[in-house]
Amino acid sequence: MSTESLSFDATTFRRTLGMFATGIAVITARARDGKPIGLTISSFNSVSLEPPLIVWSLANNSTLREELENCSHYAINVLAKNQQDISNLFASKAEDRFAKLTWEDGLGGAPVLEGCCAVFEVRNTQRYPGGDHVIFIGEVERCDKAEHEPLVFFGGKYRQLSEL
Repeated sequence: MSTESLSFDATTFRRTLGMFATGIAVITARARDGKPIGLTISSFNSVSLEPPLIVWSLANNSTLREELENCSHYAINVLAKNQQDISNLFASKAEDRFAKLTWEDGLGGAPVLEGCCAVFEVRNTQRYPGGDHVIFIGEVERCDKAEHEPLVFFGGKYRQLSEL
């Protein structure tokens, strides 16, 4: 069957993608003027263990695209189950998303948020066009984890893990 004969519905595609449970993370970095920036993402993945590489993508029309493409480092802050408010904050259009948060400078000044399940501090190395997104591949220079349950997203809703 050729792709030309297929009928494709973007809404169905998006809802079907939502059936893959993901963690929630906040990408943080420093803008060229030194201001901390960040946004919520629902997907990133490992690419390689040697060297340690990760991948994530950003919409081409994101207001943070240029700053994230040009920063030296960024942090991937994997949110804990009690950090849904942080996910919502960084998904919003709020002006100063860092004002009421506790964080510290990581590598390259990328903000590392307190209380996360895991943090990956990443050197910004490669970017590729990917349809309506830009694909980032970065080299993990430092990572750490805590014994917190993760915040999970599935079927368009926040979820929590349960023991089987």
